[in-house]
Amino acid sequence: MNAIHNKDIGTKQKALAINLDPKIYGSFAEIGAGQDVAANFFKAGASSGTIAKTMSAYDMVFSDAIYGVQQSRRYVSEARLISMLDHEYGLLIERLAVQRGDSTTFFAFSDTVSALNYNKTNDGHGWMGVRFQLTPNSAFNDVVIHVKLLDNDTNLQQQAVGILGVNLMYACFYYNEIPPVFLLSLMDNLSRDRIQIDMIRFEGPDFTKVDNRLMSLHLVKYGFSDAAVFGPDGKNMQPTEALYKKHIVVIRGRFRPIINVHLDMLNNGVKQFLQEPDVDKSKVVVVTELTLQALKERNADLNADIDEKDFLDRVDILCSLGQTVMISNFHEYYKLVAYLSKITRLKIGMVLGFPNLEYIFSEEHYQDLPGGILESFATLFSRKVKLFIYPTLRDGVIWNCLKFYPPPHLIDLYRYLIANNKIEDIRHYTEGNLHVDTDKVLQLIKQGAAGWEEYVPNEVAAMIKDRCLFGFHCEVPPVNVVAAANESDTQTQTAAV
Repeated sequence: MNAIHNKDIGTKQKALAINLDPKIYGSFAEIGAGQDVAANFFKAGASSGTIAKTMSAYDMVFSDAIYGVQQSRRYVSEARLISMLDHEYGLLIERLAVQRGDSTTFFAFSDTVSALNYNKTNDGHGWMGVRFQLTPNSAFNDVVIHVKLLDNDTNLQQQAVGILGVNLMYACFYYNEIPPVFLLSLMDNLSRDRIQIDMIRFEGPDFTKVDNRLMSLHLVKYGFSDAAVFGPDGKNMQPTEALYKKHIVVIRGRFRPIINVHLDMLNNGVKQFLQEPDVDKSKVVVVTELTLQALKERNADLNADIDEKDFLDRVDILCSLGQTVMISNFHEYYKLVAYLSKITRLKIGMVLGFPNLEYIFSEEHYQDLPGGILESFATLFSRKVKLFIYPTLRDGVIWNCLKFYPPPHLIDLYRYLIANNKIEDIRHYTEGNLHVDTDKVLQLIKQGAAGWEEYVPNEVAAMIKDRCLFGFHCEVPPVNVVAAANESDTQTQTAAV
């Protein structure tokens, strides 16, 4: 039931197409921000062929009575959305499966949304999902998204939710075999200054070939969101829910591959961060960040496409080491800090190599800012942020904060940041790691040179060898050798018979 993506198709046309499909039938349950998704299907016409029920359990007591009490008492959450889908889809199957299950693909659409309040003191956002069948009597699939509402007007936010809900429904039934088209179609008749989608998850028998980590990458790549996060288990996470009210320690890199010096940098940086007097050790989250630029080869065309297999190779290794991974479009550090500071008010730690300190103090990177480097520093250092600098070995000399010499007109600014505990050297480090360069290790792996394993963690070396990652040459028997072995096995078995 797939079609070519036509981005010019209107919201009403999409709703009508679903309404006119005799197989598609289900219910809508919407909490908060009106009932604009269901309203679009009613307005399109022929809605009686599609809608079994619409409802809005807006009152919290009613909502708890229907969908259960949430432990977190948060009504705009993924947990609440899933309980809505469970309840509504279960009712459909219970009440209608016998009468029309053989000819119907059932669906349950749900959303729970917080639009702007009257005083505009909150950020509009919400969860939206569809549980649906693609063939009668089949197991269901789930598609769940989290959306940020950026309009500065409640009515416009409600309108955006209505359009997005129709787009999501249409994509589930007509673009389900083409995940990139599925994603792109969610923005039909919308713009990126109206909404951001920062989490999407596909589950179910019809999405077994969809890698949700790639979907996270595409959200950032297509500009639907500035960042996406997934946990050590590889499952997509909504950034705010993962990082809210947490101390966040971030290390950025290409991690191609992750080597011993990366882990030494991270482990010692985190240890020093935990020693800060204003850090609650029970609320610390460590994040390894990959930027879109870092996912491309060094010196490569920044407009070139990203090697998705290479991306997944890096992520698999990071996740195997227990890392929470963030993909972002924040090339400049102050933009990353600005983003994280909207999620948490607690202290943030940035673990950087010495060359990144030089980069931060290079004024040419801030020419697009009216206030130049001072404007970027106002964002980077005005929050509760501290930089932990890992040293670099150059020509036999170890370079650290004490040996850093910014341009003369920035020396006083640098001294101010040092004196006010905004920048600090990572004191304990393994000096033997400093001579190892990631690019050289990668070259050794590609060449199959002996000894590269000593520069990477043992589990990383094993993964690279077992899965032939990063150009490592695996020994694969030639086809004729395999055929000869098979023929020999056959002859042996025949003789035994």
